[in-house]
Order: sequence, then structure tokens, then C-alpha cells
Amino acid sequence: MRTHRTARYSWLGVLALVVVLSGCERPPVDTVQSGYRGTGMLQVYNPRAVAEQAALNVKPPIAEPARLRANAPKAGDVYKNVQVLDGVTLAEFGRTMDAITAWVSPNESCLYCHIDGDFADDSKYTKVVARRMLQMVQDINRDWTPHVGQTGVTCYTCHRGQHLPAQTWFNPAPIESGANFIGNRNGQNMPSRAVGLASLPNGVLSLYLSAEASAPPVRVAGTQALAGDHRKSIQQTESSYGLMTHMSLSLGVNCTYCHNSRAFGNWDESSPQRATAWQGLRMVRELNASYLSPLSAVFPELPAGRLGPDRDAAKVHCGTCHQGAYKPLYGAAMAQHYPALTGAAPEPATSATSATSAPSATPTSP
Repeated sequence: MRTHRTARYSWLGVLALVVVLSGCERPPVDTVQSGYRGTGMLQVYNPRAVAEQAALNVKPPIAEPARLRANAPKAGDVYKNVQVLDGVTLAEFGRTMDAITAWVSPNESCLYCHIDGDFADDSKYTKVVARRMLQMVQDINRDWTPHVGQTGVTCYTCHRGQHLPAQTWFNPAPIESGANFIGNRNGQNMPSRAVGLASLPNGVLSLYLSAEASAPPVRVAGTQALAGDHRKSIQQTESSYGLMTHMSLSLGVNCTYCHNSRAFGNWDESSPQRATAWQGLRMVRELNASYLSPLSAVFPELPAGRLGPDRDAAKVHCGTCHQGAYKPLYGAAMAQHYPALTGAAPEPATSATSATSAPSATPTSP
């Protein structure tokens, strides 16, 4: 009897160990050195996760450039109610519309946004939203080069062939506090993918990414060794750490991708990516405040996913574009092939090969 009991306990112990280890990284794990040896400046990659991620970050085919000819008619001169791309040539307008259809609604085609027989009609909310998203893409490519560089963005950067981007966020639902005898829970112990399912506050996105004017400082660490006027609470620290966790997960990188392990707060010793990330935070706040939050009154409750529990429109965060890659689509430049999305005048393509070639799906080290 004792032998059977011992064996049963042994199996239970093995089972418990398997459950615990299932949450750990299974070897092999690759590392890429990004700083001096012995300083912990390493990026750690799980090759299985990278292989899955690579399939999601393949650049789609680039359509053949529109034919350029002198005095070509503009879209606004031919079609009715063209408000954003009215100055684009008719050929480039059609090419851009075809690309947006493939990127956002490949199954429904043009009728996802337009009324059959009356494309000028604005009664579909999808058309109203799409027009605003066109303006947002142009804004990013024109005014936010400190973050997106010359790579730029297109509708595909976020949508990847889906109506809604795979990664967006809503304001968290109000916390019921009727039987809460321990005070403000601060959104903790309410698992959220935004903070890696940790017990960190789950409302960090609405706290830091809603608007530039209302966002609190992300930095919580002091700049001197001894106590001074710098005072930050544990609650502020947890929220800041939650935001950093979100950024790390969104880009698939370690903290040392931006920070120097010897002095996290020192800008002079940080990598260039830290300045790019800072610009990205400001950009995301601007996009949410100026373009996405105002659409809360436009989106219907159905289909599901258009409005959150607080009846707010879906908004963007770092993962919306990056989707686990240190650069969206591993840095594939698409916007330069679609001048209507950048506001630039189209130029003749040097060759069909240069416009249609796609980069390798395998990421290079940061």
C-alpha cells in the first residue's frame, strides 16, 4: 500500500514539475550580442517563435507602377466625392484602391466600403473610417519620419489582409468595486496580454497612449543616488514597468534593445533605438487622439470588435504595426511604391524587378 502511495506521489510530483517548466523557454535559444561582453547586452530569440513570426511579416506583392503621361486626368476631376486622393492621377488612384482592397478586404472587394452602383455614397461607416485612415497614413509618412524613417507605412502594415488589425486595444472595462475591501486594485491581477499576462496594471495603454497632454511621464527612476525631490510611488513604477513590458513584447526584443544594461536611464549611453521608440510613443498618442478615438461615434456596436467595453473605438499600440518584429515586415519598404499614401509625386520605376521583388522572410539580427 505504501509503495503504491509513494509511486502516486512521485507521479504527481513529476506532473507538477512539467506544469511549472511548461512556462519556461524550451532550448535551444539563440542570442545576439549588441554591446560589450559581460554587460548583459544580448538579444534573446526563440527560433521557433521567430519562425512563426516570419510567416506573418512577409511583404505582399507590389503592383506594377501606374503609367505616367502628361496632362493625365486627376481622380477628383473624374469621380465624385473624392476628398483625400483627389489630386492623384486617375491611373494611380485606381492602382491605390486596388491595393487597399487587397490589404484590408480581399474577400469583399470594393463593396466592403462602397455602395454597389454609387461609389460616391458615404452611408457605409467603413468608407468614412477608411477615408480617415488614408489621412492618418499620409500623416505618418509625412510628419513622423523620426520614427518610421524612409520606410513609411501602408494599410498593410497594420491590417495584413484583415478588416481589423490583429493587435489593437480598448479602454479597460470599469472595475466593479462593490465588494472590494482592499482599496484601489489599479487593474492588477486581471490578466492582460498588453502586459504579458503579468499581475501588472492592465490599463497602461489608456494611461500612456491616449494623448500626449494627458500622458504621465514614463520615467520613474531618479537621477541621483541619494533621496531628493524625485518622488514616484510604487503604483507609478508598476505602470511604467507594464508599458515597458508591452513594448518589449510588441517588438520581440529585450530591454537592452534600447537601454544600456549599465545605466538604463542614461540617454548618452543608450542605443539609437531608444530615441526612435520615444518618437514612436509620441506618434501613437497623436494617432489615437486625432484619428482613432474620435471614430468612437462612427463605429457601430456590431460586428463585434468595433467598440470596446467602454464604447470606445479600437486604438493602436506598438504591436499594431510591429506584431512581434523589431521592425514591421522586417523593414520592408512599401510606402515608396505607393505615392498616393505619402503625398509624393510618382516617379517612373527603374525596372519591374525593383518594384515587385520581396525581401527574405527570415529576419536579420537587430
